[in-house]
Amino acid sequence: MVTMSRREWAGSVLAGTLAAVSPKPQTYAVVGAGVFGAWTAYHLLAAGHKVILLDEYGPASSRASSGGETRIIRCAYGPDEVYTRMAHRSLSLWSNFCEQTGLDLLHRVGVLWIATPNNEYAQQSREMLRKVGVQFEDISASELARRYPQIQSESGAVAIYEPESGALMARRAVQAVVEQFVKHGGVYRHAAVKAPHGKGKLRSVLTNQRESIAADAFVFACGPWLGKVFPDLLGNRIFPTRQEVLFFGIPPGDRRFEPPQLPVWIDFGDNRGMYGFPDIETRGFKLAFDHHGPAFDPDSESRLVTPDKIKEAREYVAERFPALADAPIVDSRVCQYENTSNGDFVIDRHPEFENVWFAGGGSGHGFKHGPAVGEYTAARVTGRADPAVEPRFSLASKGTEQHRSVY
Repeated sequence: MVTMSRREWAGSVLAGTLAAVSPKPQTYAVVGAGVFGAWTAYHLLAAGHKVILLDEYGPASSRASSGGETRIIRCAYGPDEVYTRMAHRSLSLWSNFCEQTGLDLLHRVGVLWIATPNNEYAQQSREMLRKVGVQFEDISASELARRYPQIQSESGAVAIYEPESGALMARRAVQAVVEQFVKHGGVYRHAAVKAPHGKGKLRSVLTNQRESIAADAFVFACGPWLGKVFPDLLGNRIFPTRQEVLFFGIPPGDRRFEPPQLPVWIDFGDNRGMYGFPDIETRGFKLAFDHHGPAFDPDSESRLVTPDKIKEAREYVAERFPALADAPIVDSRVCQYENTSNGDFVIDRHPEFENVWFAGGGSGHGFKHGPAVGEYTAARVTGRADPAVEPRFSLASKGTEQHRSVY
């Protein structure tokens, strides 16, 4: 692990960004220590500000969208240049963070996009990856079968392979960002914050421990709780859904389902919306459902997978990964997406509070973007930089009816 002074650390974080160390430090309170909130606090601190970070359940807790073992980091987003560039930037920031801390949180095991030969989204992804400068490889049907015989793809299926992408150790990564934030002078509080009321300028927020937290500005990065914090504004614009994940045990001594024999994979040619991970850190073969589940309350609902999802997962595995057809389920998780109407993030100023911002709406694809979202949010909040304001992240762009966006 590299030991750096506060100044050296700040310089390394801000290198290559539009931000700069502020000559007039302000005080910021960030509510929510998931991936968006943790990285926003991290960037604000690097810019020289005083920052307090708060979370009611703890960084990347079992209730959080940022919790759990792993998340994909990949750059292919069809024709979408905004998210392709953000993912590419975040991949660099995650890599730098791991290098600075000496932590093994980014597994570059590659990401394999499996699709039909004429899939329009895949072709658009190829074009955008070339434009942005992301390394990738086209894999023919015969090469796909040769390299990955453990995958029974549909006849004629081809693939895009991103060799520099892979998997992030989600919970550990967020906790590490918070630890580094505290190490370099940030303040963390394990406390619930009461929803603010009124308009104009917010002076302070009150915790459940009756501690008043004063700040010059506030960022609420509360994931699926944003609609509860701001019910009138976001209650019908953030749609938490139940998402189930299962881990299948690997047959004894079988190395076909661990890296590098198997990368992270996305079955984009299948309308069931399935994706998964190889056996990373001996956790088992992870299978996840990308299609939106039913509405979900992150505070109170059960985190046990349903028999129907177990049945659906087993049917899929038997079809696509037949060697795992009789494998036991060794672990499972229920998390949530916090969807917006169009799948875009919402990063904007509160329309009635001049010094209150929110950052959320990860919509199932937000984790990988955490470093870039934190960078963008910190720049917008401080006004010290002038990033191109992305209109898709505005509150005004979010409707009140949920739609499925493929990311």
